[in-house]
Amino acid sequence: MRILLIEDDRILGETLRDYLKLHKIETVWLWDERELPKVIKSYEFDVLVIDLILKHTSGEKIIEVLRKSGYRTPILVITAKRDLESKEECFLKGADDYLVKPFDFKEMLLRLKALSKRRHIETIVQIGDININLDSKVIYKGKNEIRISKTAWELLILLLKRRGEIVDNETILNYIWPNKEVGDESIRAYIRELRKILPSDSIKTYPGRGYRLL
Repeated sequence: MRILLIEDDRILGETLRDYLKLHKIETVWLWDERELPKVIKSYEFDVLVIDLILKHTSGEKIIEVLRKSGYRTPILVITAKRDLESKEECFLKGADDYLVKPFDFKEMLLRLKALSKRRHIETIVQIGDININLDSKVIYKGKNEIRISKTAWELLILLLKRRGEIVDNETILNYIWPNKEVGDESIRAYIRELRKILPSDSIKTYPGRGYRLL
């Protein structure tokens, strides 16, 4: 799982990031919310965690802008605001959950896992004569199991999550090879691997931009 944490409290942000790392959750942490447009474009997230009281804008405004732009990723609010009016405003603007500070880190972990399931696609996905079981991580053509590399599987999951959309090269690189110096040729190699098992024309190439799973 990968989450985006927008929290300007440096101590809390760092502590949360380290705690979630222990539970195999990658955290992209922003303490300056003005970086959000660039980060949203570059990464694919399972959950967004947003504090309401920030330096340059409010968390409520961020939620509103994201939802109006069509961004559908689940949002967990973390805040010191306890009043019912604040909760109501966040939910009306499109938040999915609300957690009041101070909170137990394990409770946050449980909420993140629950929210991430809302982002997930169906357990069984069919593309032509190919059946993909996301829970057991197996691919079948008829009764025959097809094996692909771990990296090709991760790329397939990303394309399935964004099926019908153009997934740009930068998003793919940051999703599969975060913090690594990897070029577009690596993407092309694993796209070729997927094309060997998927029906022809399932993946459309947009030269210089990215790929779309049809």
